[in-house]
Amino acid sequence: MLKNNNLICFNSFFFLFFFMLINFFFFVYFIMNGLSVFFEWEIISFNSMSIVMSILLDWMSLLFMMFVSLISSVVIFYSKSYMNSELNLNRFIILVLMFVFSMVLLIISPNLISILLGWDGLGLISYCLVIYYQNLKSYNAGMLTALSNRIGDVMILMVICWVMNYGSWNYIFYFDFMKNDYVMFIISFMIIIAAMTKSAQIPFSSWLPAAMAAPTPVSALVHSSTLVTAGVYLLIRFNYLLIDMFFFKVLLFLSILTMFMSGISANYEFDLKKIIALSTLSQLGLMMSILSLGFPDIAFFHLLTHAMFKALLFMCAGVIIHMMNDIQDVRYMGGLSLYIPLTSLCLNISNLSLCGIPFLSGFYSKDLILEMVSFNSFNLMVFILFYLSTGLTVFYTFRLIMYVMINDFNLMMIYNLYDEDYIMLNSMFVLLFMSLLSGSFLSWFIFSYPYMIYLPFNLKLMVIYVSILGSILGFMVSNMGIYSLNKLLLSYNLSSFLCLMWFMPNLSTYGLSYIYLNFSQILFKNIDMGWSEIYSGKGIFNILKNYSVFYNIYQMNNFKIYLFSFILWFMILFIFFFI
Repeated sequence: MLKNNNLICFNSFFFLFFFMLINFFFFVYFIMNGLSVFFEWEIISFNSMSIVMSILLDWMSLLFMMFVSLISSVVIFYSKSYMNSELNLNRFIILVLMFVFSMVLLIISPNLISILLGWDGLGLISYCLVIYYQNLKSYNAGMLTALSNRIGDVMILMVICWVMNYGSWNYIFYFDFMKNDYVMFIISFMIIIAAMTKSAQIPFSSWLPAAMAAPTPVSALVHSSTLVTAGVYLLIRFNYLLIDMFFFKVLLFLSILTMFMSGISANYEFDLKKIIALSTLSQLGLMMSILSLGFPDIAFFHLLTHAMFKALLFMCAGVIIHMMNDIQDVRYMGGLSLYIPLTSLCLNISNLSLCGIPFLSGFYSKDLILEMVSFNSFNLMVFILFYLSTGLTVFYTFRLIMYVMINDFNLMMIYNLYDEDYIMLNSMFVLLFMSLLSGSFLSWFIFSYPYMIYLPFNLKLMVIYVSILGSILGFMVSNMGIYSLNKLLLSYNLSSFLCLMWFMPNLSTYGLSYIYLNFSQILFKNIDMGWSEIYSGKGIFNILKNYSVFYNIYQMNNFKIYLFSFILWFMILFIFFFI
């Protein structure tokens, strides 16, 4: 069994790795020659009806496929060690491969039917992976994930119905000449809602931290770089259609709020994986907001750089959770950099890349986004929330580094730290290399022209100002005492509001069902157990029983009336039959 598991791991790894190399070479060829290839495969042609499978290959789809296959190959290699005690490793690897296939189908589709197949495949396999460890918490998280994503699936289905008005599902043909059509207005609204569910924007944010019930390799692949970025990718593809829409402004507002909310919640969180999940949510808000401002290329750039360092961050978290005997609470950790230096190196570099420290991969995309926000004339709220969210990113990152790496070791009883798991380390080093270099090489590839953003001195350095402020606050918060004065500044209600993602998990689970459950309880009490009991089964039974008891007493206690009624009945029968 173990030999078979190793075989499927290595086969999957090599297949995906070579698929990544093929995509990379094609991407370089396509972008150097400005190519875009559109395939149409006619599956069935019957009279005037034809069923066609279409594929669009351009630099964007090839580059995204390259990144997805690289991360998935590394994650499968990592799973060989991480999931080595798992008996059904084959099932896990097959689920991951099906997930990658669904993602590739979504990426290369200019056709809404095949987009729906990929989109639904992502949601379904994500559900299977979230409930992989079978317990109540996983089932609840899986159901929340699946039902949140169903809203997006239904929106895509409705878009398919509306696009039928144009005679074909190849949406890519209709961007230019149908732009101001009212049907396109409806379609764009539905596409934005679908993207918001998949990319977990407010009010659908609560499923992403809940989905951390999945195994850590799944979190590294699914909930950092592929599934959650599918919504952003869809909006990038539909960008020409959406750019002047009113809904795009609403999306800007919601995505900035998502970025801000998750940044605050991450500072209150103590679960290592949930901190990283909230960080993913914050970066998704950043991608969505810069996309709503009208910069799809920069959003795509940040999507790719973020995929690299966030997958690495999840992998490091997985190694640490393994060594801490499956404890995820950062308060039990501390001082790990002394004992696991290579894992700590990967964790710190991915964290610093997330902060946008110069010349790591995150810096190139994040700095560009913030400079474009400063450069364009957006209002003060957009400007302040962007920079506040950037400061909060550095804040929770430094808090995490202090808790996990620098503070005293808090769990001496189960001392099990070792840094010799070379399968995990090798897979992490691949992503470490990409976290260092992907930003610069992508900026050379995607933006073929030299760009210079000219800003006033303080505005140019505003990113550094908020980063330094955030790092100081993160350091201070990690060393805060129990009876600190700072805790008195926030009331308990405000703290719980900020801590619980603005009550969104409660609102999107029990909050939605409370009205219906309460109403059904009233119906059950008053109708089922009340009036319908009185007027139907139990009521009729009581009436008949009371009558029969009454007649029984009457007949048993009055012999004269009994005889008289007997004669009376006999006379009636005699008259009825003989006259």
